[in-house]
Amino acid sequence: MMLKDPYLNEDFDPRLMWFVGVFGVYDREETLGVELEVYNPDESADREILIRRYCLNLPYLSYRHKFILIDSLYCKLQLPDYDFQSVFEIDIWEAASWPRGEWYCLQDPRGFFKEVYRLACEVWAGDLAKAAEEDPSTW
Repeated sequence: MMLKDPYLNEDFDPRLMWFVGVFGVYDREETLGVELEVYNPDESADREILIRRYCLNLPYLSYRHKFILIDSLYCKLQLPDYDFQSVFEIDIWEAASWPRGEWYCLQDPRGFFKEVYRLACEVWAGDLAKAAEEDPSTW
């Protein structure tokens, strides 16, 4: 048995885009774009607001999804050469855009995801503890 994607009838892929996809403003520039453009993801205080309010506000993910996603992030953070900036790169053929230019080239993309991990362990503590008590092979 494998944990399924919350939207598709396929296996859950714990990509880091789950955390940052919420910032996509394509076709929502006048609503979400305006809301987000006041924040700079490179500034610590703004980053924490963005992560708490958006990255970790994923009600469509179950406690099991969150556990798998955090475990995947932890593993990537252990790889010194993992390219965290690539998560923010948008293919020219994609219908996608970020709210500010800083998103295309963060000063410290690894630091951004370290902060996601730190805050997720705090905000999702109950869900992560609940999932840790189970055997993931039964999901």
